[in-house]
Amino acid sequence: MHNHQCQLAASIICGNPLNLEADLSALEKGGIDYIHFDVMDGVFVPRFGLFPEYLKAIRSKTSLPIEVHMMVQDPEPYIQDFVNAGATMLTPHIEPLMHVHRTIMKIKSAGVQAGLALNPGTSLSSLDSVLEDLDLVMLMAINPGIVGHKLIPRTMKKISELRKKIDEIGKDIVIEIDGGVTPGSGIEMVKAGANMLVCGTGTIFQPPARLEDKIAEFRSTLI
Repeated sequence: MHNHQCQLAASIICGNPLNLEADLSALEKGGIDYIHFDVMDGVFVPRFGLFPEYLKAIRSKTSLPIEVHMMVQDPEPYIQDFVNAGATMLTPHIEPLMHVHRTIMKIKSAGVQAGLALNPGTSLSSLDSVLEDLDLVMLMAINPGIVGHKLIPRTMKKISELRKKIDEIGKDIVIEIDGGVTPGSGIEMVKAGANMLVCGTGTIFQPPARLEDKIAEFRSTLI
């Protein structure tokens, strides 16, 4: 995954649960790079999200890489379930983790890639001891668990600061942005150093418009 090319991840929780197979097929045809799979426990965030059986059903219909965004208070007991269900990468939030390094190592030893997600108010310095062990850092540009919230303005500065940290250690770690991604903000995020954007209702999930058309339209704004 190269810094100059921005990958698009489709937030599958925004898809049509009664017609998910059609959505997956349209996402593949549209050339989406990743599936973003939101897990919420009702504790770390105020709502509920998706679960391993749902992931298994998605995995049975697509070979696209799937990132599991774990908005949960205690991710460790669920690592194996999501790996068994077909995850490519697990990205828990750093805030509730007592032993960040241990959690990352557990994810990696389960045979998948490891990311970490940071809330808007969480400082980048929290990554200092573990950054080089990560495949991806996800910066939340809105408060997690709330759909359609407005972008938090400090996000761009945080992206460029993180890009600098990653470049300094010379590793190919993906910077992913979740929340507040629109055709207007996406290009700014990429300019600041992001190379994966989570696409939801602000970009591609806008029925009755076709997913393929919306993906093409959004990509064209990033060039």
